[in-house]
Amino acid sequence: MSLLDNAKSLRRNQTEAEQRLWYHLRAHRFMGLKFKRQKPLGRYVVDFVCMEAKLVIELDGGQHLDQVGCDRVRDAWLKSQGFTVLRFWNNELMSEMETVLERIRLEVESRALSPSPSPVNGRGEVE
Repeated sequence: MSLLDNAKSLRRNQTEAEQRLWYHLRAHRFMGLKFKRQKPLGRYVVDFVCMEAKLVIELDGGQHLDQVGCDRVRDAWLKSQGFTVLRFWNNELMSEMETVLERIRLEVESRALSPSPSPVNGRGEVE
C-alpha cells in the first residue's frame, strides 16, 4: 500500500479520539488555522498538521507504548523539517479536551511570537 493510500485509509477509519479532535480543528474552527488530517509528510503520515504554524499533532493509543523508539525517530525527523510535534494520549484527549486544546493554542501562540529566522527590511529584502 502506498503512503497516499494508507493516509486515505486512515482518514476513512479514524479513531474516536481523532474524530473528536478533528471536530475542533476542521474548517478553520481552531484559531482560524487550516489543519489537515492523516497527511503524508516525508515517509510518515501524521495525524494532524497545520502547515502555516508548522505544527504536528499526534494522538497515541496503547500501541505506542511498544513503539517509543520509532516515535522518537519520527519526531526527530519532523523537528528537523521545522515542525513542532505535540503528542497526546487518546485517553487524555477524551477526558481533558479543553486542556488539550489549550496546550495546542499556547503552542501556536508561542510560535507566532517567535522571531523570524531571517530579518526582513521594509522593502521585503533579507538584511
